[in-house]
Parts: sequence; structure tokens; C-alpha cells
Amino acid sequence: MKHIKYIFGIFLVILSACNDDYLEKLPQDQLTVGTAFTSYDNFATYTWGLYNTFPDYVDFTPILREMGSDLLINNDGTQGDALLWQLKTVPSSSSLWSDAYTNIRRVNLLLDNIDQSAMTDEEKLHWRSVGLFFRAYEYVELIANYGAVPWVDRVLTEADEEVLYGPRTPRDEVAKNVLDDLLWAEANINPEGNGPNTINTDVVRALISRFGLYEGTWRKYHALGDERTYLQASADASTKLIADHPDLHPSYDEVFNSESLDGVQGVLLYKAYEFGILNGRWSHYNRSSIGHRDLTKKAVDQYLCTDGQTIFTSPLFDGDHDPYDEFRNRDHRLYFNTPPPFRVDTDGKNQETWKYDSDPKSREYIDLMYTLSDDQHKTLPTMNWRGLIVRTSPHFRKFNEGHGYNVTYSGYAFYKFSNKISRLQNRDSHDKPIFRMGEVFLNYAEAMFELGQFSQEVADQTINKLRARGAVAPLDLANIPEDSTRDTDVDPALWEIRRERGIEFLAEGLGRIFDIKRWKKLVEYGSQEKLGRWVKNADYGNKLPIQNGAEEGYVSPWGSPPGVPEYYYLEPIPSDQIVLNPLLEQNPGWTN
Repeated sequence: MKHIKYIFGIFLVILSACNDDYLEKLPQDQLTVGTAFTSYDNFATYTWGLYNTFPDYVDFTPILREMGSDLLINNDGTQGDALLWQLKTVPSSSSLWSDAYTNIRRVNLLLDNIDQSAMTDEEKLHWRSVGLFFRAYEYVELIANYGAVPWVDRVLTEADEEVLYGPRTPRDEVAKNVLDDLLWAEANINPEGNGPNTINTDVVRALISRFGLYEGTWRKYHALGDERTYLQASADASTKLIADHPDLHPSYDEVFNSESLDGVQGVLLYKAYEFGILNGRWSHYNRSSIGHRDLTKKAVDQYLCTDGQTIFTSPLFDGDHDPYDEFRNRDHRLYFNTPPPFRVDTDGKNQETWKYDSDPKSREYIDLMYTLSDDQHKTLPTMNWRGLIVRTSPHFRKFNEGHGYNVTYSGYAFYKFSNKISRLQNRDSHDKPIFRMGEVFLNYAEAMFELGQFSQEVADQTINKLRARGAVAPLDLANIPEDSTRDTDVDPALWEIRRERGIEFLAEGLGRIFDIKRWKKLVEYGSQEKLGRWVKNADYGNKLPIQNGAEEGYVSPWGSPPGVPEYYYLEPIPSDQIVLNPLLEQNPGWTN
């Protein structure tokens, strides 16, 4: 049975109590609250609505928050992401802010009504822990976006003017409150949660692992101080999780493209999809002609060769002037994130059937993918949302050979979440991981490095298990290959940890943008030209934009961005919030 179902009608009365304006309808709400929070089952029912805060496969939130990074780019023909092109402005309103505080209010309503309920002391501890987890989850996001924000730990009334109309709470205080709440929840929650696939000890630890690393490294690289408190919390939580969950599901692709993640090794919490109850649509979106997302050349170059060497050092790498050469002997995760090159014959028609192209070279990766995947997942050729066959990859927008399916500007189409399970428009049902051990492994590796405790043993516990899943040789700290693209201010071992993070989490919503912000690399990476494949333009009717206007070279659809201002590290507070409360000072650099 899939346990996270979002059937809103069941919770309408309870959730309406959260959404009402308490200052205008207090008597009615008091009556509703008084009858809603009495028993264990009441609290269990109420908390199901809180799970809606997790990103899903419907609104594209995960991939949208990756846009503007150095690894993913829009392919919709515009000049690129607003962040990279200095087009961001102060919004009049923002769901980043309003949705977070709406959810915080919902959580506080639960927390405020625990003590007077008829539950046992043990049950009260559990539901308080669940509430603190969800409130912390919202504040983790708020801190990452805005820095200092108002801390609200109760349902506000007219008597709370100092909170309603007060200044932002200092970041130090908000971060400490979040960590304290999570540590309390870890110690008091029912270890098994409220049944399978619910918030339990493991899930709380996973959020501590995530937040501790984020806050600790932000504090280190932005010189805020007290980074070790958070890094140690991340390492401690990760250590416990790795002891209990030392292994991963063997298929990287199946973690994101399975009809059910129930019981899948390494998945701590997932969002379940099921036809007729909650339909996803990400596979259809990844197969459509309007995918609007490409990998950059930098992203593809991050993937190692199977010998564990970079493309700059490995004798297995045959060069990047031919797509077949470029993809040969590479980390298998590359093949699951962007289609390897192929060409098939469809008799020049848009149809569901195909045969091998006359050139034997065209089937190299078709044959390979049949050994790595199956007909429900990533076999080649790819298809569009109607099941019509894509004739070739790479497949450029400016030269699409008579069919517009899965076209790209960079030549590296994004298809991590594409599968062939349902083959229906807007009717996918593959589950989405929310917390998984792959993230915990890399949180642990990075936290241990920042604490000065990274070792070969830690690498074997973490990075090398991820590499093994991609058929890549393990990292040997005594023989780290030289990467000519490495930032000179980044230690080689840390560079390898960051490399793994970039490719393992591509477009999952864990936040490449958040990563390069906490490493204080946003300004540096934002000035880099976003390139695509190497091509001879004559092979494509001289229609592709090439770097520096050359006849052959790397595709450069967007040119060089002007760079990212320093103040882009934090988002602007929406202007409607500052109008309501002038004491909410805007983040530096942003003009209302």
C-alpha cells in the first residue's frame, strides 16, 4: 500500500481552520480546533496534510530550483535564467515566503493543541516531534533563501504585535532554534513513526544531516562563525543513519523511475503516486518537445571515466569531438541523466516503430542500454510523450531533421525522470524520493572533510558506494587524479566530494544553486559561459550558434552572461511583506 496520499477532501474541515484569518474569525476557529485535536487519530489525520510541503513530480519545483546553476540551463530559446542574466527583481509577492509561513502556522496550530489532548505522554512526545520536524523543514528553506527571517513558534493573536510587526529574527537565533528542535525531535519521536513511509527517527536525522551541512558550510565560507556546531550535528546524524542503512539500491535509475519505492533500499521517505489518486507527469514532461532543460558541457564533463579518472587524464577517454567517443567508458549515471548518442531509421516518418540505422556505429549505445536498463526505463531510442520515436541524439532545436521531439540547444537533453512505464500524457505514477541515503552519504563525506576528519574509510563508506553504482573505480585519496578544471582554492579531495554531489543530485531539487551559494561560488560560476556539445556547424546546416562564432567548436546558445552580483546570494524579501511590516528590512543590495 502506498502511504503518502494527498486526498484533500478528507482534511477540508481541519485545514480550513488553518487557513482562516484568526484575527477575524477566532470564535468559529476555536470551536473547530477544540473538536479537531482530541485523539491520536485526530493528530495523525491532520499531519497528512503537512506532507504536501514536500516537492513533487507535478509542479516541476525540483528542477526549477536548479535553473541558473552551472550544470543545467533553460533551452527555451531565451537568453537564459534570470539569475545569470541579472534579471531578478524584488517580487510583489512570493510563494517561497507565503507558503512557508502558511505551513508554519498549520504546524503551530498542531503544537499548541497537544498538551490539552487526551493522548498519552508518549503519544504527545511523538506528535510534538513530528510538528517540530515540519516547522524545521520550512525554516531550513527560509534560511537558505532569505537568511534572517521572523521566528514564529506559536499561533499568533492580536497580542503578538511584536512578532506580527517586528523585525527579522537574527540568523544565529533562527538556526539554533531549528537545530534544537530537530535534536529534540530525534530524541523523542516514535522510531517507527506512524507506520511505514512516515516521519520517523531516520527522517529527522536525514534533515539534521542536510541542514547541519548547509548551515555549517554557509557559516564557514561566508565567515559567520560557529560552523563546527552544525557540521558536527550533520556528521553525527549521518553516522547513525549510515550504521543503520549502509547500502544503496543497485540501480540509480530505479530510485527515480519506479512505480513503487516501498521497501527500496536506501530510500528513507518518498512521495507515492498512483493512477486515479495522485498522477505524476514528470516522465511525460521529460519526453515532450518542450522539456526546456539541458545539461551543460560542464555538467557532462563532471562525469568520470570508468577507471575513476577525469576526461582530462583517462586513457579511456576518446575525446569529445564525436558524441559516440565522448560517451564511451563513462560513469553510467551519465547515461541515465542525458540520452547517449544514437540514430535509428523510421522511414522518415513520425511513428512508433523503428529499425536499426544502416551505419553499425549508430547502435553502439542502443545495445549498451539494453544491458543497463529495460523497456520500462532507459532503453534507446527515446520517445516522445505520445510514444513516437526520436530518430537521433544529439538532436538540436536549430536542426531537428524534420521532427521536434526532445530537441535541445546544448545537445544534452535532460531525461533523468523519463521512463516508459505508462507512456501516457500527464499520467505517470513513478514515486519520488524525498530523503535518501545517497544524500546522507555525501552530506557525511563533506561534513567530515570540513571537520578535518575525511579519510579513506569515510570515502569507502560514502563516495565509493555511489561510484560503484555508476561502475566507476573507487576514489583513492593517495592517488587523486588531477583535474584541470578544479578551482585552485578547493582541496582535491573536497573537489571530488563536490563533483559527486553535482552529478548524483542533478535536478533533484536538493539545490545546486544552494550548494554553490553556500560554497560562496555563485559569483564565480555565474560568469562562466554555458556551453553545449562540440560540433562542426556544416554538419548542421550552419544553423547552430558556436562559441566565438567559429565554424566548429562548442555550441554556445546563450553567450557569456554578464555575471552575478554579490547580493544575489540571498533572495529579496517580497515587497508586500515589507508594506505590511516596514520593520522587515530588505536584504542588502535589493531595491524595492
